[in-house]
Amino acid sequence: MKILYPVVFILGLLTLPMAAQAQKIDKLIEFLTFHPNKKAAELDSSIYPMKVIFTPVATYAPETNISIGLGMKGLFKMKGSGPETRTSNIPLSAQYTIENKYLFYSGFEVFFPQERYMITGNVSLQSFPSLYFGIGPDTPIENEEKFEYKQILIEPIFLKQVFIPHLFLGGGYRFNRISKVEAVSEGLLVGSNQVGALGSISSGVEAAAVYDSRDNLLNATEGMYIEFTHGLYRKFLGGTHDFELTRLDLRYFLQPFKTTSSIVGLQLITHSSHGDTPLHELGRLGGSDIMRGYFEGRYTDRHLIATQVEWRQKINHRWGVVGFTGVGAVAPSVDKFSIANARPYAGFGIRFLVDREENLNIRLDFGFGQEKLNYYFKIAESF
Repeated sequence: MKILYPVVFILGLLTLPMAAQAQKIDKLIEFLTFHPNKKAAELDSSIYPMKVIFTPVATYAPETNISIGLGMKGLFKMKGSGPETRTSNIPLSAQYTIENKYLFYSGFEVFFPQERYMITGNVSLQSFPSLYFGIGPDTPIENEEKFEYKQILIEPIFLKQVFIPHLFLGGGYRFNRISKVEAVSEGLLVGSNQVGALGSISSGVEAAAVYDSRDNLLNATEGMYIEFTHGLYRKFLGGTHDFELTRLDLRYFLQPFKTTSSIVGLQLITHSSHGDTPLHELGRLGGSDIMRGYFEGRYTDRHLIATQVEWRQKINHRWGVVGFTGVGAVAPSVDKFSIANARPYAGFGIRFLVDREENLNIRLDFGFGQEKLNYYFKIAESF
């Protein structure tokens, strides 16, 4: 029955005439939008008109159930920024689930004038449920065990543009605390010897490289995004374990017919750890962004690789559809990856444009893995 909520919402939008859709949505967005520096921008053309958009948030994912809350998206440019400087994006989201869990999250990207510098990163505070199936590339579905935990994640990264446009090098700090783990008494997780199963603190420094030529940070129609980080985590920095973590996120967007009505997006992610790596720093296959169709953490191990391709097709100025497919796998070491443990997935989705200026969609996705169908109701594209 849970699937009815997003479906009813989408069907409700469909019953509105197209003109009524546009008018009502535009009026609602304008009502929820604030312009903190409106007067200053009118008097000084060098000041970019800042926008703060408040939106009600309703999402669904199979791991966390239905959540509702309030979202805020700050869009601005620093004084002295010209058209070559992309709009900085600071989103904030506060959500509460029907199972009495909460999430506060921000994933931000801030550009300095002429994009000479960039600050990016994540901040998260949450009390959410998760699923544990064991460690390895072939854990059985019958292992499924629910547990809950609290998390504090802080990850600011400061980068400087070097050598060529869109290429940034720098570094930062990452703190990830997992605490108050509540698991099944004498269950699979409690009985395991997995490092950090019942809590951990990761504290370390990161080296980072970012190449970002996307035309839009929220919903790109062309360009490339590459983010590479290598983190060194140590006890003397305040952590509970010594380990290293290397991550790569590569995305590419193109217009096959030279029109924004059809977009192809490709993504490749890798996650590799070495040393005394705690559970929540391992590669976790599945979720609402990549490997849709598998529970987040359905397969977990030291090394992960996953890829997806998505076709995004506009039907009209508000509605769109997507189709996606891909494959992913986890392994205890790089040489242990095998075709036999590769997990395929595919799916389709519906898009509704809520902010035409920022090209921001809400999405309803249906993902098929090898075991079951999962669906996700979210704001913004998966990548």
